[in-house]
Amino acid sequence: MTQADGYESPLSGRYASSEMRSIFGARRRIQTWRTLWIELARAQRELGLPISDAQLAALERTRDEIDFERAAALERELKHDVMAHIAAWGERCPEAAGVIHLGATSYDIVDNADLVLFREALHQVARGLAATLAGLARFATRTRDLACLGYTHFQAAQPVTVGRRACLWAQDFLDDLAEVERLARGMKLRGARGATGTQASYLALFGGNAEAVRELDRRFVRACGFERSYAVASQTYPRKLDSKILAALSGVAESAAKMATDIRLLSGTGELLEPRDPHQVGSSAMPYKRNPMKSERICGLARFVLGLATNPPATASAQWLERSLDDSANRRLVLPEAFLATDAILRVCGNVVRGLEPRPTVIARRLAEMMPFFATEDVMMDAAKAGGHRGDLHEALRVHALAAWEAVESGRDNDLLARLAADPKFAAARARIQSTNRPEQYVGLAREQVDAFLERELRPALAAYPEAEQWETGLAV
Repeated sequence: MTQADGYESPLSGRYASSEMRSIFGARRRIQTWRTLWIELARAQRELGLPISDAQLAALERTRDEIDFERAAALERELKHDVMAHIAAWGERCPEAAGVIHLGATSYDIVDNADLVLFREALHQVARGLAATLAGLARFATRTRDLACLGYTHFQAAQPVTVGRRACLWAQDFLDDLAEVERLARGMKLRGARGATGTQASYLALFGGNAEAVRELDRRFVRACGFERSYAVASQTYPRKLDSKILAALSGVAESAAKMATDIRLLSGTGELLEPRDPHQVGSSAMPYKRNPMKSERICGLARFVLGLATNPPATASAQWLERSLDDSANRRLVLPEAFLATDAILRVCGNVVRGLEPRPTVIARRLAEMMPFFATEDVMMDAAKAGGHRGDLHEALRVHALAAWEAVESGRDNDLLARLAADPKFAAARARIQSTNRPEQYVGLAREQVDAFLERELRPALAAYPEAEQWETGLAV
């Protein structure tokens, strides 16, 4: 059977980066298992157990010599993946076979390895977020002053600037980055705890020396690159951590889908377009189309991650006492797929924000069509200050505005300003009426908000990611 004859997850073959695929690949997983076995044996030797330098050297020499076919054959017989890999490695270095997994339970290796890999994957997600934020920072700076139509309920509203809208997207991603960093920074190892977390097997190995057992755990944890382990753990680390990880990844998906949806809407109005590759085909039947397919892909992948986020809480709530095995197959599916999908989302986000194309002519036309309506509040205030009755002025404005809307909806020009200029109630506002062709006067502090957000919040957060500009983005297909 060739690769084309069997199912392969699109996340592996189509969407996710090689870096994230590698983190969750079989080779990295088993290499991490073996690294943990080596560090456990090293700490045991340092604390007096009869493990020789030669045995430790044999384990280190053969760490990367993984016979996956032999391990698979042994697993078919033993029905236990950890024991199969212990046996396969023992065959490779028989002189050290007896000290592999000494005193350990399977999840001293499996769960601790997962934590190592999850933390690495979170760092990869953080890099993707930083790349997206770096692209948005450049775009927001470039479009800081470009006034555009604001929308509430997807109906025309007061103007904003394109750059200020980009800052709204960036603010969401910045929150995600802070949460991913916090989660990675606070991760703890399960540690060397044994079958039910009591460390009884290690206590037996060290002849009842409790301090040696505690020191074994400390050394093992440090060797794995962590600062501490859980104070108490069952056979597994607390599965609530998986819920927190998926919540963080779901947060990234939420932010990405919000931005991509906005881009899709603005693509429909012609105001903002996502980047297009030179030979990209929009439709097999309609060659003129420029569909926002990258933003659509972001939304589709985000929906997948949002769906996965409901799974870990169900798993965590269903764990029986010190352990049940119903989480094993489930976690093999959910956690890697969630990381791969989030990675894929950020790859496309990075590509999109680096090539966003605002269309100033279309933006200006949309603004010009709506500009008279934006002046109504100021016109009413000017007329009221000159002695007009606010209630009467408001009613007159309402009548004129509805008539102007009817003209616009019928395909005619917006004649609201002409109507107001001809109405004696608004004579005191004539200067205001004549100056409504400058949309920038209605964007409030949008430009200053862009400057403040970039300088006070975004750029300081990106200082930890000097490589963000170079992070690879794009679509595999």
